[in-house]
Amino acid sequence: MKIGSYLRWLKQIQDSNFTFLHPPHPHEAGKPVLRLENVSVEYESGVALDNLSFELCPGERLAVLGPNGAGKSTLFKVIAGVLRPSRGLVEVAGYEPGKHICIAYVPQRSQVDWNFPLRVTDVVMMGRVGRIGLFRFPTEKDREIVQRALKTVRLETYANRQIGQLSGGQQQRMFIARALAQEAELMLMDEPLTGLDMNAQKELFDILDTLREQGVTVMIALHDMKIAAERFDRVVLLNQRLIGLGSPEEVLTADNLLMAYGGHLQLVTTKNGTIAVSDTCCDEGEHEHF
Repeated sequence: MKIGSYLRWLKQIQDSNFTFLHPPHPHEAGKPVLRLENVSVEYESGVALDNLSFELCPGERLAVLGPNGAGKSTLFKVIAGVLRPSRGLVEVAGYEPGKHICIAYVPQRSQVDWNFPLRVTDVVMMGRVGRIGLFRFPTEKDREIVQRALKTVRLETYANRQIGQLSGGQQQRMFIARALAQEAELMLMDEPLTGLDMNAQKELFDILDTLREQGVTVMIALHDMKIAAERFDRVVLLNQRLIGLGSPEEVLTADNLLMAYGGHLQLVTTKNGTIAVSDTCCDEGEHEHF
């Protein structure tokens, strides 16, 4: 495989500014895993994020909800250090995010070329690049870490499988294994549930429960409010600005949802509770319920 093709694929699955070429930042004891203070991002076309402020603690699981165009992907890029905010402060463990190797990004599956000739173990080994350096060969310890990561996500028997031969749920687990090999402490997952059936979703959350026990902090962008209410410690409701931040019960109120989704959202009361239906916010015709 040509190294140029390999690096282009690496950039595709991990939108990176190649921070592994620089010495990584240390962590400051007692600081939040993540802190945003008055963060704004402006493009020529308009405002993407407007004055966001919040913090995350180790092991916390945060759902990021909002309509398409709300700024969820922009938020993840700012946290990963790929995009600099127009204003405001972003800190990961007390330092700016640009040189951290503890941040793992799990992209949307639709953004990845699954025909690329890589094996599952190759992708997971990419998580070690920040530790071993570019153009250096992995050690036996690195290979052991990769095997342990594959075992954690129950993909050890798929290690030599070409990545396009995996199911959707297995592809998401592969990226989690890469984050484990990276020894990530903050994981950003962009729409990981899209296209997964109920069994695959359950397997994914079982693994996320294991990560919580290991102190890994996880931010997940998703559309399903019911899952957000059932599976997450706190919820961010976003539409360029912060509409709500707190427990699902505090944030997913009728007023907040109408403020976030506007005229695209209809609230229907049934004997089983309130159902929120949006005609434009969801990919592949999904609906949102809470």
